[in-house]
Amino acid sequence: MEKIQTLILGSGPAGYTAAIYASRANHKPVLYEGLQPGGQLTTTTVIENFPGFHEGIDANKLMAEMKQQAQYFGTEVRSGSIVEVDLSKRPFIAKDERGKEIEAQTIIIATGASAKYLGLPDEEKYRGQGVSACATCDGFFYRKRTVAVVGGGDTACEEAMYLSGLAKKVYMIVRKDYLRASNIMRRRVEEQDNIEILYNTNTVGLFGQDGVEGAHLVRFKGQTNEEKFDLPIDGFFLAIGHSPNTSLFKGQIDMDEHGFILTKGFSTATSINGVYAAGDVADPIYRQGVIAAATGAMAAIEADKFLQSLKSK
Repeated sequence: MEKIQTLILGSGPAGYTAAIYASRANHKPVLYEGLQPGGQLTTTTVIENFPGFHEGIDANKLMAEMKQQAQYFGTEVRSGSIVEVDLSKRPFIAKDERGKEIEAQTIIIATGASAKYLGLPDEEKYRGQGVSACATCDGFFYRKRTVAVVGGGDTACEEAMYLSGLAKKVYMIVRKDYLRASNIMRRRVEEQDNIEILYNTNTVGLFGQDGVEGAHLVRFKGQTNEEKFDLPIDGFFLAIGHSPNTSLFKGQIDMDEHGFILTKGFSTATSINGVYAAGDVADPIYRQGVIAAATGAMAAIEADKFLQSLKSK
């Protein structure tokens, strides 16, 4: 069985930053990239809000640079995923998809969260070409254009309000006849001049030549007064929630009701000593690359202190 100091699960900004810090502390971390090497950022195109790149940077290039930096300092990056983990005792035991077993003194969980999609084939077809699940990431590209936000909760309202400060027109596509959002958020979108709410409406498809040019919608779907129509838009934003990638750890570590890992105060420490959570896997609020990177650094620093404490015993 392979014995290591630090095992990092996930290869987004949190995972790679943790790896950079852990490797510079000479812990020779092993990082498993997971199902989506580079994390959620790789589903977008150009990133303009990550510090240090005033003209923006291609998302895949940014993640490739982070990976290279982690490897430069000594991180072993492995393709594939950890499929089993036992957190009941330390050293922790993990097994990858090839059956390889690893004994780790510390684990940094940076497996991220996955945006929920409607399940339409067109969402995949136009991903990065008009379809986005992050208004604060991609909204800047739709200045003075027309966009639609799918969803009726607080997140959808927040995304719509954010986009209303950039776009010419924002449609909210809501399948129910009301907004599930809090009263204050509902009032804000209702009072915003350039936001129009389309109630009782479902999206059944998207269309466009070189990107999204519109959405196929159905009002009162399945009812006698069903109405089909097309809505011309330039951008289509999903705001129906995120699912943290934490199924591997259920029943072993404290999580909230949605499956996000709970951390202690201003820390990445979890309910298990020696296990840390960084990035979107423990962040249902911000979900930004720069914040994920910051918590990755925190996790590695905290893991280092934990390992140092073991040596002093």
